[in-house]
Amino acid sequence: MAWALLLLGGLFEVGFTTCLRFVDGFRNVPWTIGFLVSVTLSMGLLEVASRSIPMGTAYAVWGGIGALGTVLVGIWWFGEPGTPVRILLILALVACIAGLKLTAGH
Repeated sequence: MAWALLLLGGLFEVGFTTCLRFVDGFRNVPWTIGFLVSVTLSMGLLEVASRSIPMGTAYAVWGGIGALGTVLVGIWWFGEPGTPVRILLILALVACIAGLKLTAGH
């Protein structure tokens, strides 16, 4: 269950980083509310997950999910470059996240 919560927290991290693109100095109220809700849920889920997953592993996986998701959102929705090198690095990041989960122990 902790890993599912950590995954969900990482997805909310993608939400808050995406909202940051539109908050306009926190003057755009709907996007600012989305940012605040997403960051609160993301951090809260990280905290709950880290009760049973080692903190370093939880944080690295949470950050990796957020980074991976944010890069993919940038490529798919904002027209950022999806070069072969970027895709290779994304795959390496996924491998590192999977490796941390596999070696986290109980």
